[in-house]
Amino acid sequence: METSTPRRRLGRAERERQILDAAVAVFSERGYQTASMDAVAERVGVTKPVLYTHFGSKEGLLLACIARARTELLEVTAAAAAAAEGPEEMLRQGTKAFFDYLDSQRPTWTLLYSEAAISAGAASALEEIRAQQTDFIAALLATQAPDTDPQRLAGWAQVIVGACERLALWRGTGGGEPAVSSEQATEYLMDLAWTGLANLR
Repeated sequence: METSTPRRRLGRAERERQILDAAVAVFSERGYQTASMDAVAERVGVTKPVLYTHFGSKEGLLLACIARARTELLEVTAAAAAAAEGPEEMLRQGTKAFFDYLDSQRPTWTLLYSEAAISAGAASALEEIRAQQTDFIAALLATQAPDTDPQRLAGWAQVIVGACERLALWRGTGGGEPAVSSEQATEYLMDLAWTGLANLR
């Protein structure tokens, strides 16, 4: 007589990761407004009440997807900068890590930018990501130029983040490979930004 293998019970963190992965896929494929929690639950293989237990609402699920991306983005850019030597390579490698991450998580970023135009929650989450990256870059610059006026550092960081975001949108966040590689986009940023920052010590 054959016996079936008991299904392994997932921990909360692993289950939430599965739900977020499914939500990003479903929201990106169908659009957030038309996607249903039923479709996400079916993709994961759980009941709809499980989604509400973990995230409270469809908007809560969307914001959790964005929050995960925000955390991961800071992790990859910080790790790239930490592994570099000297201020120029810190900026270069951090910028490339930004573009590489957006390429690897394109559905999440396509979803974020499309929803930010119509959802106050998504727009606020996008601003939080901008603020996070601006603070990170300003702190990075401060380590190289500790005597520089903090407001000036913040201004430089705003310029860099804004330029990176526009380059990312220009490259395209939809399907297919971007016409401009992450390496090329990084070089375009460095061509201008490093001209003014090259005197940092």
